[in-house]
Amino acid sequence: MRTHIIEFLNKRGYRTNKKALELIDICDSWYRTEPIEGFHDRCTVNGEKYEVARTGFAKRVCEDDANLCEVVDLTIEDRASSDYINEVFARENFQKNIRRQLELIAAEGTVAAYVRVVGADVLDTQELQGGEVEIVYVPPKGIFPLNVEKGIITECAFASEDTLNGKAQTTIVLFELVNDEYRATTVVLDHNGKELVDKHIEVLLGEIKPFAVLTTAAVNNLTDMQGYGLPKLYGAISELKAVDLVFNVLFGDLDKSDKMILYNEALCKFDETGKPITPNKQHKKLFVSMGQALPEEGSLIQEINPEIRVDEITRSFELVLSLLSLKFGYGSRKYSFENGQIKTATEYIGTKQDSMQELNKQRQNLTDYIEGVIKALLWFSNAFNKTSYALDSEVTIGYDDSFIIDRQSELEAMRQDAQTFGLPKLVINYLMEKYNLSEEDATKWYNEGGAEADPIEPIGE
Repeated sequence: MRTHIIEFLNKRGYRTNKKALELIDICDSWYRTEPIEGFHDRCTVNGEKYEVARTGFAKRVCEDDANLCEVVDLTIEDRASSDYINEVFARENFQKNIRRQLELIAAEGTVAAYVRVVGADVLDTQELQGGEVEIVYVPPKGIFPLNVEKGIITECAFASEDTLNGKAQTTIVLFELVNDEYRATTVVLDHNGKELVDKHIEVLLGEIKPFAVLTTAAVNNLTDMQGYGLPKLYGAISELKAVDLVFNVLFGDLDKSDKMILYNEALCKFDETGKPITPNKQHKKLFVSMGQALPEEGSLIQEINPEIRVDEITRSFELVLSLLSLKFGYGSRKYSFENGQIKTATEYIGTKQDSMQELNKQRQNLTDYIEGVIKALLWFSNAFNKTSYALDSEVTIGYDDSFIIDRQSELEAMRQDAQTFGLPKLVINYLMEKYNLSEEDATKWYNEGGAEADPIEPIGE
């Protein structure tokens, strides 16, 4: 698929960033727990091939990273707009898809989404009329920046692959600026990379950006990665290899941990070929000492119980997991063994508030991303379905803090302060946090609640 896309974009005069795509492919292999060529495939000194055991820990760290940005609710100041967006998000499986995208940005640095209209009429003026507005979620492999200004992707191509009648088919959607307005071009390529002319569509949009790009909050220090976010897994590959190597030691110890029993040949019978017949069916654990004494002189039977080096392996895990924690921006104790359990970042962050900086930066990126998708949805509905939603309404996004703090205890403390001191600001702040309200709505609730004091204006005014 990618070869056809690159050739198509090159013909249109665009340069594709092959280095970024290669890095994304490397991280994708670790995220999907695929065997890494040259690392997981090995040979013994005798030339016997074997495979290093894989833990899949790359997937685990990406899951934990996604947990820290879990969206629980979303409201928009304009009620009609809020109802419409929540309806679209429910129809488009927003929660499920955003969760998947959060894991992917931790792994590969960049995801995107764009808005399209399905079932609309295309007029002679290259404009759309009617149809249903949809969201298309784009994984890292399908993102091809066309123009990047000050680190922000302003024009982009998005690609996906489908199968029709058993053959691959690639769809490319380009969003290009023409006279400061976006034009959407949809192109379909067959399995040979030839364009299906009858499926070519060009539509004129407007000034509102019809797509949004989400990247990791960390500054991308890799060269030639314009527009792409920093793939966290790429910087942690050495540590991920170390995790698999330590696990492989444990796996090897366990694999060889079966008891071995050495028998003197005097206790065995022999078949017609001279092969010893062991006394019972546990032949895998029985080894016959032929023509010589056992290691312990004079004994007829001896047991050997291979050692499992639990303490040494545990200390090794502690070290490599601490190094992995540092690479993911949460200090040296993102993962640690305590009382036989792995203590994760979601438990540890709550006691180390300085680590919240990484979380807050990522949440801000996610907030901007969701607001960009919302604005595009509202604009598309107004433009093609003749609605009149407010594009600049305030958006409030609630995140799940249960992974890092005791949310109920925090709210209870705020409620007690509000009751004890009776200050309007404390009451309004409590209402905002408890019910995820805007400051204006919380102030309205306070004023309508029968407070003895004179009605107050929002705190920010």
